[in-house]
Amino acid sequence: MSAWGFLFLGGLLEISGIICLKLSDGFKKRLPTLLMVIQMGLSLYVLSHVFGVIPVGTAYAVWTGIGAVGIALVGMVYFNESKDWPRLVCIALIISGVIGLKLTS
Repeated sequence: MSAWGFLFLGGLLEISGIICLKLSDGFKKRLPTLLMVIQMGLSLYVLSHVFGVIPVGTAYAVWTGIGAVGIALVGMVYFNESKDWPRLVCIALIISGVIGLKLTS
C-alpha cells in the first residue's frame, strides 16, 4: 500500500476512534473507551510512518481533514447533527484543501 493509502487508513482509524469516544459516554463505558484508545493509537502509529514519505505538514493536514470531514458526515447521518448548507460548504472547502495538498505534494 502506498503512503497515501496508509494516510487514508490512518484517517479512517481516527474517525472510528472518535465514534467510539462519542459512544463511551465520557469514558463511562469500557468497551467503546478501550476501542477508542486502540483505534486512536493505531491511527497515530500509521501517521508516524507516513511522515517518512509525505512531508509532515501535508500529511498531518490531510489526516486531520479526513478525520474532520469523516466525523462531520458520520455525525450528520448517525447522530442527527445539522445538515444545513453552510456546514456542507465548509466540508466541501476542507475536501478541496485536502485535494489541493495532495496535488501539490
